[in-house]
Amino acid sequence: MSKVLELTRELTARPSVTPDDAGCQRLIADRLLPLGFNVEWFLCGKVSNVLFTRGQGSPSLWFLGHTDVVPPGPEQLWTFLPFHPDEKDGELYGRGVADMKGAVAAMVVALETFAVQHPDHSGQLGLLLTSDEEGAAIDGVVRVVEELKRRGQKPDFCLVGEPSSQQILGDTVRVGRRGSIYVRLRVNGVQGHTAFPENLVNPVHHIAPFLKDLVEQHWDTGDEDFPASHCQVSWLKAGTGAGNVTPANVELLANFRNGPKSPAKAIRTQFEKLLRNHGIDDYDIRWEIMGEPFRSSAGKLRAAVTGAIQEILQQTPDLNTGGGTSDGRYIAPLGTEVLELGLINATIHQVDERTPVADLDRLFATYYDIARRIIL
Repeated sequence: MSKVLELTRELTARPSVTPDDAGCQRLIADRLLPLGFNVEWFLCGKVSNVLFTRGQGSPSLWFLGHTDVVPPGPEQLWTFLPFHPDEKDGELYGRGVADMKGAVAAMVVALETFAVQHPDHSGQLGLLLTSDEEGAAIDGVVRVVEELKRRGQKPDFCLVGEPSSQQILGDTVRVGRRGSIYVRLRVNGVQGHTAFPENLVNPVHHIAPFLKDLVEQHWDTGDEDFPASHCQVSWLKAGTGAGNVTPANVELLANFRNGPKSPAKAIRTQFEKLLRNHGIDDYDIRWEIMGEPFRSSAGKLRAAVTGAIQEILQQTPDLNTGGGTSDGRYIAPLGTEVLELGLINATIHQVDERTPVADLDRLFATYYDIARRIIL
């Protein structure tokens, strides 16, 4: 059994559902500390964050990952129990094998191998891990970055191990990510009897034309890296359950995925303008900015990643900003070049999450080659 497969299985066997790390980071610390890595823990409530570094100065390359996973769902639907990883038809099954314990294992083994083969390397290698990526993400990497800012510390380059690949390992590299914004809106009315419309104000009737304009709103055209920003209504609630009673209010939850042409401030301004245009003035609203969009310009890391993928994986990756958000959104504002490369994402968060076993060693080899191109 390869070192990467063995470590992936060890990590997957630990039920580290957000925010519980379940000892994953300590397991990794026990491997890296004897090889000259320094360790620094950032514990925030129930969340465990840890930074491993070896060497100092430039060039500095940090890998970024998370040890937490989403809940497994109904265990009886899994081919193998979600926290008892096993193999079938050349694939490893288990919650988190693709998102992203397989990539974390590949990173760790790449760092171990590099430290052994190049003990006197220049610059700095690092690995930053959190147990709060799949959840609220309020005590994870964002907290570490706050401390890094205070110190004036940052890596030159950061490679995130999120499962970026679509069909074949290495076919996609994320060069940025769209932002994510939630808006919670409650429009108030006057509850009443459906037979007496003169005595009530039905907020559903008020919000209906507004919703039509909201979902048809043209926010921007996107650009060469980002698709057009868009809004999706996630949740709508109104009514008492009685057929002859109109609701006192209607509640809406919507999510925006936005590019650089539509920052959060612009979306908020346009959203509230739509409310005014429809005469909606009795409402309560709350905005949650999960992350602004980011994009890394082509630099040394992009050259290293594409070069390694072409040499090791025999692929020419598509460079895009697809998918949801990632913790790279916290690192990029430091001025760090941030890219994402990981395993195939077809089964992440699903029952029977799995990854081809062969891809684990191939990803390790690619990560190692990227470090070689940056550090040596």
